[in-house]
Amino acid sequence: MSRRLEKVSRTIRDTVSKVIQDQLSDPRIRGLISVTRIKVAADFSTAHVYLSIIGVETKQQQLTTQAIQHAAGFIQSRLASVLSTRSCPTLSFTLDDSLKKGSEVLNIINQLSKEHIHLPEEEDEKPLTE
Repeated sequence: MSRRLEKVSRTIRDTVSKVIQDQLSDPRIRGLISVTRIKVAADFSTAHVYLSIIGVETKQQQLTTQAIQHAAGFIQSRLASVLSTRSCPTLSFTLDDSLKKGSEVLNIINQLSKEHIHLPEEEDEKPLTE
């Protein structure tokens, strides 16, 4: 990733996070929302924003994502005033469930390690002699 693309991605992440937290008042938006990553097209025409939403059920996470997508134009207008590019990328928002999946994997690993600790020790195998 080029240095300029990284800088634009960072600016988008920071600005979108701030606008969502401070300037959106849609009652559908609930939970702790964080921008987990940004994918910006090489020509800066589009930016795909991945959101993690914690503290609410899956259905509410989807409603929150839809509400934020509905506010994309407003968020873009705020972003345009901050970016130093000729045009502002078109924003799209997606629910990022990688944190949830990671948590599920850790829970499985923890459960397996607990089961392994509680297994009775196997007797040492003795070589067969005839």
